[in-house]
Amino acid sequence: MNQVTVVGSGVMGKGIAYTFAISGFKVYVNDVKEDILQKSKIDIEQLLEGSFKKGFIEETVYQQAKDNLQFDTKLETAVKNSDIVVEAVLENIDLKIQVFQQLDKICKPEAILATNTSTMSPTEIGAQTSRANKVVAMHFFNPVHKMKLIEVIRGLDTSDETVRKVKEVSKRLNKEAVEINEFPGFATSRMNCLIGNEAMNMLMEGVASAEDIDKAMKLGLNHPMGPLELADLVGLDSRLRNMEYLHETLGEKYRPSPILLKYVKAGRLGKKSGSGFYKYS
Repeated sequence: MNQVTVVGSGVMGKGIAYTFAISGFKVYVNDVKEDILQKSKIDIEQLLEGSFKKGFIEETVYQQAKDNLQFDTKLETAVKNSDIVVEAVLENIDLKIQVFQQLDKICKPEAILATNTSTMSPTEIGAQTSRANKVVAMHFFNPVHKMKLIEVIRGLDTSDETVRKVKEVSKRLNKEAVEINEFPGFATSRMNCLIGNEAMNMLMEGVASAEDIDKAMKLGLNHPMGPLELADLVGLDSRLRNMEYLHETLGEKYRPSPILLKYVKAGRLGKKSGSGFYKYS
């Protein structure tokens, strides 16, 4: 398992590609849009340079990572020789299935196909391919290079061998892997979405300011980030898609907060748009 392709070069895709690159993998980054791919290239190179200058990575790691990164808009050439493909497109089941059907046709037979999803079903995705035993979910966390956890979610037909290999890859990435049997929201997203949704309801009800709600969670419960800060970082549109999926699959307690719907409709999507529950320059 020495070559990886990351499909989708948004926030998560960039972080996943960077993390694989500094861990000694040859990495292809793919996106259908050339402008987004070029921005991803610049962002990853800046992160590499910053990490090297600050002493987080050694010069040999820095140079090797730069040499190991390739960027390609053509999916077929990007995945041709990869041992594992990590899909990091939008959290939309139809889009993910479409990507996996393409990957199934063009990847080598032994390649593992992983979806970076916080809620979607690897069973449903894998069923649309001819290699359900090699389909798995690898749920990375943002920012990928700092967060230590990967949730490894096995679908109904995911083989023990696939899970074993993905756990080995996780270890090479200097991450801790937890194995989850598929259920909507897995382990972290079920809890995180509930906490974030309740924080949004509290803000809407005037219980406290966004700053004080987040401060209470950080200082009182030792969370590294407040739930509203985290939602802004993830993207409120992404959080809404997650909540809608969990509401559909797990029931009423996951109904999205009205303030979340309002902010998304207004284009206040969090850090990436310049405003969400906070303002960003």
